Amino acid sequence: MREHFTDTIFYQIELTAKYCKILGQQVFEKYNTGISLEEYAILDTLIGNRDLCQRDLAKLILKDRANTGKLLDILEQKGFVTRKLAIRNNRPVKIISITEKGAQKAEDSANKIRMHYLEVKEKIKNSDISKVGELLKELREILSNTINLQI
Repeated sequence: MREHFTDTIFYQIELTAKYCKILGQQVFEKYNTGISLEEYAILDTLIGNRDLCQRDLAKLILKDRANTGKLLDILEQKGFVTRKLAIRNNRPVKIISITEKGAQKAEDSANKIRMHYLEVKEKIKNSDISKVGELLKELREILSNTINLQI
């Protein structure tokens, strides 16, 4: 008997990711963070990574450059990021920096949503959640080496 795609781990991960995204959107709206889940992901990524250009950021958040640019425009209008022209490999690029205001917004948002995520996390045994995280990271690494990602 053949396995249906909807029975595979890949489909289960896709469904779980969709639930996580919906939950994230609802939590950011519920706690009135003033930014979207996607905007928060960019701010959080910038806190942990310096000297990123738009292309590097897009690769880290798995968004195409056009959508990443639109999100950066919004964050720049809000005063949360700045972009400065630099030269890399003899090419002009804009380097993205998080502002103090942006770092504070990310921290405030994290504080608002933290309790909600901890409640969800507590429903899963800690040993199991860390095992799942390790397995997902391993799977992502395998997939990233297998696919041709055009960002």
